[in-house]
Amino acid sequence: MVCPRCGGRALVVPRPDLAPPKYFSALLFQPRRLVCAGCGAVAAWTTEERGAGLVGAVPGGTEDPFFRRPLWLQTRCAGRILWAYDEEHVDALAAYVGARLRHRHTSPTMAMFARLPAWMKSADRREEVLAGLAALRTLAGRSAPADRSDAAHERGDRPRHHGSLLFRGGPY
Repeated sequence: MVCPRCGGRALVVPRPDLAPPKYFSALLFQPRRLVCAGCGAVAAWTTEERGAGLVGAVPGGTEDPFFRRPLWLQTRCAGRILWAYDEEHVDALAAYVGARLRHRHTSPTMAMFARLPAWMKSADRREEVLAGLAALRTLAGRSAPADRSDAAHERGDRPRHHGSLLFRGGPY
């Protein structure tokens, strides 16, 4: 993610004092911390309360789902913006896009492949997308504000909020 203070690369991590979540979906409600090694910026994110529920983060799009800042790993590709959350995400996308034979996944962590846009899955765009992912991998090793991609700027293109609610009791 792009640091709100210096424009360098900041990381968003789960709060270290909390136990790992029991369920995968709980990751969208787990408190997060923003940290920037470049300027020392620190910020905290917690879920918003709405009525009897908590509003969780909604992943997807070119902004961090917690702090709503542009993702660091973005580049222009095939006339669109190619983005990833971290190096692990880049590697998973590269493995999927580069595969000649693709398998359906039922794991919640692998369900992202079914939701990828058609332009990313197209065999005609394979080399172009793999080159874009290689550019993201290079960006992952950089952190100075001057290293930021021209695609990693605020555009007001937040993903639509789906109102993810985790109820904490009471009537449903």
